Amino acid sequence: MTQVDPSARTSQRPAQEPGLVGGFDRGAAGREVFTIRDLTKEFAVSARTLRFYEERGLLAPRRDGEKRLYGRRDRARLRYVLMGKRVGFSLEEVREMLDLYDLGDGQRTQLQVALAKFQERAVGLEEQRGEIDRAIAELARASLEIQAMLSARANDEG
Repeated sequence: MTQVDPSARTSQRPAQEPGLVGGFDRGAAGREVFTIRDLTKEFAVSARTLRFYEERGLLAPRRDGEKRLYGRRDRARLRYVLMGKRVGFSLEEVREMLDLYDLGDGQRTQLQVALAKFQERAVGLEEQRGEIDRAIAELARASLEIQAMLSARANDEG
């Protein structure tokens, strides 16, 4: 059975949308540890969403008994996951990009892969926009024809 990302069901957005590149530590105010409550509040996601991302290996909080404690790395990864989802990347695509961070090459590979994926996604979105624009134009044209047909029928009856 395919599990659905629980955050996909909510229309809430964080107060400040995460950017594509920098600013992962914006809002952290020098903190090193975040609770599940801290992150749910900051990013407007549910605890269930955080647990889902943990199950998928996207987040790896340490445990203090039953309590999950997230580090700055988890917070940055969560921001990246949410940004990726917002622009249409699958969780697997986001994971692939995040996992390249640890290669030890100064993030060169991660940045190259991210750049290629971002550019590819932008091209795909441009194509979708063209298709949407054509569909809107067709619906507008058809609506005008239907409106003219209704007007002609109203004139025939009147």
